Amino acid sequence: DAQLVLVDTPGLHRPRTLLGARLGDLVRDALSEVDVAAFCLPADESTGPGDRYLLAELARHRLPVVAVVTKTDTVTRDRLAARLAEVAMLGESGGVDFAQIVPVSAVSGEQVVLLAELLAGCLPEGPRLYPDGEVTDAPLEQQVAELVREAALDGVREELPHSIAVVVEQIEVRPDDARGPGLAEVQATVFVERDSQKAIVIGVGGQRLRQAGTRARLGIEELLGRRVYLDLRVKVAKEWQRDPRQLRRMGF
Repeated sequence: DAQLVLVDTPGLHRPRTLLGARLGDLVRDALSEVDVAAFCLPADESTGPGDRYLLAELARHRLPVVAVVTKTDTVTRDRLAARLAEVAMLGESGGVDFAQIVPVSAVSGEQVVLLAELLAGCLPEGPRLYPDGEVTDAPLEQQVAELVREAALDGVREELPHSIAVVVEQIEVRPDDARGPGLAEVQATVFVERDSQKAIVIGVGGQRLRQAGTRARLGIEELLGRRVYLDLRVKVAKEWQRDPRQLRRMGF
């Protein structure tokens, strides 16, 4: 009955770097093009200044907003009820009349289908935008880079949230033969801003980098449907978040 095209934006925050400013522009561009916004608020947190900052931005775009209270599996029913009331008050004080307030849990699947139905109900009638079965329009290199970045950030996200960028230098797939799909060779570089960050990503004796490489390789193998040899390297690109030339190289 409907097709939902999900645009997963970066977080919106007051920028301190050129990268932060460009990410903010991406969010605002997305908000000017979509038909409905899903405003996610964790059930196990309280309303903060970041929520109010984002809500003010949503209010300026004048589009339907569905408030999605996530992680309901982590709180008691009483805490969830209080959080839902808090979210309703946030909308009133921020000048946004939420189309719906929906508590969900991605872990248990609670009300995820309902959320999809409610979002679809906010969409205008129109032609199907993508063929059935197409799950993303992101280029393969971007998908691989995200898998590598996610693996490299595992366990160090608080220390290096935006200081890691990944560039996939090459993907070379060998021909299939009688034994099955050919091996895919992937070369990727993890960029950080300082030598101290490089040491964190590599870990003692290279252990953290090996773990990240294994995790990323398994994800890439699932994506490509074939065995993968992953050549993963870490380099320092000083202050890359503030350098327009380096930002272009990294796809920002």
